[in-house]
Amino acid sequence: MNTWIVFGVVFGYFALLMIVSWLTSRNSNNETFFTGNRQSPWYLVAFGMIGASLSGVTFISVPGEVGNTGWSYFQFVLGNLVGYWVVAQVLIPLYYRLKLVSIYTYLNQRFGFRTYKTGSFFFLVSQTIGASFRLFLVAGVLQLAFFNAFHIPFWVTVLITILLIWCYTFRGGIKTIVWTDTLQTLFMLASVVITIIVIAKKLDLNNIELVNSVKNHEYSQVFNWDWQSPRNFFKQFLAGIAVVIVMNGLDQNMMQKNLTCKNTKEAQKNVYYFSFSFVLANVLFLSLGVLLYVFAQQQGISLSGKSDEVYAFLALNHFGLLAGVVFLLGITAAAYSSADSALTALTTSFCVDFLGGDVTRKKRLLIHLIFSIIMFFVIVVFDIINNDSVVTAVFKVAGYTYGPLLGLFVFGMGNKRAVRDRWVPVVCLLSPILTYVLNMYSESLFWGYRFGFELLIANGLITFIGLWIISYRSK
Repeated sequence: MNTWIVFGVVFGYFALLMIVSWLTSRNSNNETFFTGNRQSPWYLVAFGMIGASLSGVTFISVPGEVGNTGWSYFQFVLGNLVGYWVVAQVLIPLYYRLKLVSIYTYLNQRFGFRTYKTGSFFFLVSQTIGASFRLFLVAGVLQLAFFNAFHIPFWVTVLITILLIWCYTFRGGIKTIVWTDTLQTLFMLASVVITIIVIAKKLDLNNIELVNSVKNHEYSQVFNWDWQSPRNFFKQFLAGIAVVIVMNGLDQNMMQKNLTCKNTKEAQKNVYYFSFSFVLANVLFLSLGVLLYVFAQQQGISLSGKSDEVYAFLALNHFGLLAGVVFLLGITAAAYSSADSALTALTTSFCVDFLGGDVTRKKRLLIHLIFSIIMFFVIVVFDIINNDSVVTAVFKVAGYTYGPLLGLFVFGMGNKRAVRDRWVPVVCLLSPILTYVLNMYSESLFWGYRFGFELLIANGLITFIGLWIISYRSK
């Protein structure tokens, strides 16, 4: 694809985001940045959260990963659906009842100061790494589509990408994010639908033939019942529930959007509608993945690179101008929809949890800038060491960093025992280490059993046991 067309698409898209940012950030203050003044329509939040939850990982990695693991990822998505219902029924009423800005304030009220700081710290680490991994994907695509033609190094691409995000989020914060996420979700889903239509025309398939091509393909196998496999149904399903609870329900990034709704009922309605839309969107991405490999096989195209590069390679080189343009719009939207909200959530959490929330506008801007710089360095380091599909890498890291949060909240909401607050940081630091050791030797310890995404549950359970050991009966 012509590099100047790529530049025009990205520049036009960014200009549109800047207009939205200007319209939503007028007369903004800290309350606007942190909570959106709690005036967001639930349906707007629900639609925008599709893009934020899917992100560049789903857009790039999930279609490509179909060539490695088929539709087994859908087992995980089914667990996600149940997880969202748990969030709606259990966590959202709690957060609204306590009128939280940062959800980790709950840990302070339930356990104490050190537990509160520990929970917030693990969120900062988890979100920084996860958001950086996701942004790594889009930076790689922009490098391939545009910056390579001008011999611009990858680190400069990353720097420009993060700078663009900082420019349209530093004033309006979460209020701007709610509106830009809606726009980004629209572009993301439209790009997938248009790509599928383009593939159908190039392969001369009508609607029924298109569905059958996906349905009858060997890659469309969903269920895996081998108990030793990391992709066993029960492992994936339970892990899907746990991941949603921690990466959405216990994650300031996602919950901050829900907490901009007017009340508990509207926030719950948002989650219910969003959860079904999320499943349908993943069906689209998995179907696209099958069609990408069908197209490559029938056209005799060699796909020798990483699975994360399959969609980008075909869209930019074999699907024509329209598909290439909508792909660029989709991947750019996917990256910005997750990274911009992550950056805002990191700033909110640090300002509220570590600085007390009463910060000047100048200090808030400085914190926003510091987290942008941290994300930049994490992405550059990940580019050096990465050899996994990013979707696998994201959830592998989540298993270690979100596990302590899962254990803390489950323990806090599941019983009335108090803990010795000063020992909680030790428990939460030891838990990922013990989980890593458990994962390394699981095959020899458990008769060939290998952990998949359910490693997160094991980590949370270890944290729970540790908290029980340092707990005592509360008066």
